[in-house]
Amino acid sequence: MGGGSVGYDIVMALLSIILFSLSIILLIILICRKKSVESEDNLPVKIYGRAYPFVEVDTATDGFNQRRIIGSGRLGIVYAATVSTSSVTGEEHHTIAVKRIHSRLVLNNAGSGFSSMVKSLSVACHPNVVPIIGFSEAPGERIILTEFIPMKSLDSHLQQNANDASFLDWTRRVKIAAGTARGIEYLHESMSPSIIHGCVKPSNILIDMNLTAKVCDYGLSFLTPQEMRNLIGYVDKECLVEKKGASKENDVYGFGVVLLELLSGRSAEDGLLVDWAIPLIRDLRIIEVLDPRISVPYSDLKPVTRLAKLASACVSNTRKNRPSIVQVVTILNNLEMQLSLDLNIQ
Repeated sequence: MGGGSVGYDIVMALLSIILFSLSIILLIILICRKKSVESEDNLPVKIYGRAYPFVEVDTATDGFNQRRIIGSGRLGIVYAATVSTSSVTGEEHHTIAVKRIHSRLVLNNAGSGFSSMVKSLSVACHPNVVPIIGFSEAPGERIILTEFIPMKSLDSHLQQNANDASFLDWTRRVKIAAGTARGIEYLHESMSPSIIHGCVKPSNILIDMNLTAKVCDYGLSFLTPQEMRNLIGYVDKECLVEKKGASKENDVYGFGVVLLELLSGRSAEDGLLVDWAIPLIRDLRIIEVLDPRISVPYSDLKPVTRLAKLASACVSNTRKNRPSIVQVVTILNNLEMQLSLDLNIQ
């Protein structure tokens, strides 16, 4: 009897332990499920740019008045538009940018799925990317609405106004380069599916009041799938000659040309900039490449040389051997940080 009682007590103890363990496991599972649901509820909801009635856009631009034109390019004409929104304090007026796509591009790409493409692009949200607010469609009309950036494009600073070029000193140019690279990296690596810019060049890099670079006109290659006009000098031979189309590697090439423009102050000149600058960089004749309108720390040319070599790697190599934008960002972030430390020490 005594042995049976002991055995019974052992079995009951084991069952108690097992039941207790199962209770703990069940409790953990319930807590994890609750946290999972809560985390899903807290995830940011992706907000797509909304569709604007054409008549509303027409009114906001005063009938696409020429006095409201703030820019033009291969895709279309950009207008400054005024829109009204209601708030607790009353009606508020905001300035936005309206890009009216050229009619010939609209006719050539009638079945391009414009609205769905722009909707997917409008999800992009990053400090170095110009937000797409919405779009508008009408017979013969395709329009993209974006945030208004009150300052100029990088192209305007470097090429169209000599005084602006000197305003962009060495440190500011590195900041612009790093910011632009981060914007492209976001489009390539953080968006799903990835967004290929397709036309990385200074006119598509806007500079705001804080000298923050913001990439615009991204992902719009579907409007000009075969057109190379105004792209020569900013696309690689795989795109230009072999017709391989837009790619991440091609974006890196275009960014490499932008770096050369920041270094030299010269325009791409249909590829002549690359042909002129790369041999000098390879021979380490870096000083001959630099923009004479700005001062650089000649006592320590290591940062300048590093940037020049990075530009060379972006434009010299084939797509297979070109650095990724992630590698480019790592180098530029380190360079920007080092320059900031040097300024603080001074």
